[in-house]
Amino acid sequence: MANQVLNQIEAFEEAMVAWRHDLHMHPEIGFEEHRTSDMIARTLAGFGFEVHRNVGKTGVVGRLAAGDSTRSIGLRADMDALPIDEINQFSHRSTIKGRMHACGHDGHVASLLGAARYLSETRRFNGVVNLIFQPAEEGVGGARAMLADGLFERFPCDAVFGFHNEPMLPVGKFAIRRGAMLAGGAFFDIVVKGRGSHGGHPEHSVDPVLTACHIVTALQSIPARNVSAVDAAVISVTRIEGGDAYNVVPGQAAIRGTARWFKPEVLGIIETNMRRIAASIAQGFGASAETDFRVIFAPLVNAADETTFAADVAAEIAGEVNVNRERDLIMASEDFAFMLEKVPGAYIHIGNGDSANLHNPAYDFNDGALPFAAAMYSTLVERRLATNRPGAGS
Repeated sequence: MANQVLNQIEAFEEAMVAWRHDLHMHPEIGFEEHRTSDMIARTLAGFGFEVHRNVGKTGVVGRLAAGDSTRSIGLRADMDALPIDEINQFSHRSTIKGRMHACGHDGHVASLLGAARYLSETRRFNGVVNLIFQPAEEGVGGARAMLADGLFERFPCDAVFGFHNEPMLPVGKFAIRRGAMLAGGAFFDIVVKGRGSHGGHPEHSVDPVLTACHIVTALQSIPARNVSAVDAAVISVTRIEGGDAYNVVPGQAAIRGTARWFKPEVLGIIETNMRRIAASIAQGFGASAETDFRVIFAPLVNAADETTFAADVAAEIAGEVNVNRERDLIMASEDFAFMLEKVPGAYIHIGNGDSANLHNPAYDFNDGALPFAAAMYSTLVERRLATNRPGAGS
């Protein structure tokens, strides 16, 4: 059956490619996905879905029922782009300066729309399918916005599933693991306040730039000396800001970055020690430091039964040899984790082939992955809401 699903979807692969290229050319960042939402809503309505807009600001949910069962399933795709200038020169490159689909969310949307078309045409299921098109995944809080808007109260789901493309994993291959799979993530800002002076007379200053540099170095002692060697922790300073002129010691500097972890106790260790190190080093230099530490992503945890189910479906589509059921832990984060805290489900990776890495200005979603992803979504529905399952109705 799964091979038949893949074959049927491949028959309209060109339509999915066209959707994907259109989305890639018109990228929109978090909570600004107005054109994207319009396109999704129109397409779903054309397939006969009941369409609900503005769920979590710019989110869209499409609902399709078949048969008489009340069993339900949720399928999720993120749809926002990134604030990156694309360097690709192909015909479907971004038309908006400073905006780019550098994470493949255009492909995720096109795949779920492909599943929508297949499910609307075949209706080989008994129950309710909720297609969740989520805005603002890239650290802007889209999942929590949809949840706050009553996502699962308005559109109940017995289980929810999502996927992400994975560069360097060959097209047609899948990877998943039960339990924790992606790290929790926080953003932090440390503002160091000193006293400015002429650059030729630094003795009159309390140099916040020098202080910030010492804080940055010391932060690496947290994963190295405060966190157990058998636990995972990452602290990455990604921005240092301070000063406007060559000959002026500024009065303030800022350190910005991200932290990652899996265990709640490790989160506590990172935040507590970051605040302590920043404040104490700043004090030692005669400056002060204020730390703003914000949890943006929870660790993504796949439910055991749903993980096995998703892996089994992947094996039906691509063969067991092409499914890695024990993939490595990943230090990247994903706000689908917040949905998995509310409803059991699983998140799987699908090969994107030999592409540039995610969040790279040369990245592009591999169109060859579209049928595999759409078939995955569709088969999850047909297996989970099978017409011959107990409780499926008459």
